[in-house]
Amino acid sequence: MTRDLPDEVFRRRAAALAGHRGDAARARVFLDDPVPAVRATALGAIARAGALTAANLGSALADGSPVVRARAAELAAGLPGDEAPQLVPVLSDTDPRVVEAAAWASGERQPTEPGVVTALVTVTTGHDDPLCREAAVAALGSIGDAAGLPAILAATSDRPAVRRRAVLALAPFAGPDVDAALERALADRDWQVRQAAEDLAR
Repeated sequence: MTRDLPDEVFRRRAAALAGHRGDAARARVFLDDPVPAVRATALGAIARAGALTAANLGSALADGSPVVRARAAELAAGLPGDEAPQLVPVLSDTDPRVVEAAAWASGERQPTEPGVVTALVTVTTGHDDPLCREAAVAALGSIGDAAGLPAILAATSDRPAVRRRAVLALAPFAGPDVDAALERALADRDWQVRQAAEDLAR
């Protein structure tokens, strides 16, 4: 029965409902909620209401909970990369969930955030979490900056899921190194990597 649900569930529902109703003022009430999931829901609700600000995201990116920081990073994808908030510092967050979200968002922002290619290269080539490396190499491919190509090429030798993303990330590039990487991928032991290479070859 709904009466047995914790109060935080009702608050989370109230925040979400405010977003669907376009009531940003009501949703903002929950930004200071003690429960991270409620705060994260409130951020999404404010975005749905069309009232999310860079200041909202900046505060959320500094939140003590990785749940909130990751949600804020995702929502930053909808803001221009040459405006606040900056995701470059977020790409060195201690929580992999936050780094993964920030990497994905960095590949979506238009225009590209200054300095983000270098930060994504660092994640692609050195992060311990494969999901972070996968998101970062995909972002480098989306951005298509030549400075990211060496990291993408290196990622074609990573574990299968990262290799597949790296192969797809080669799409904006051309040259002998790219051709050689695609040739290797066509003979990869993982069928998804081979499929990605075949798709590009076509």
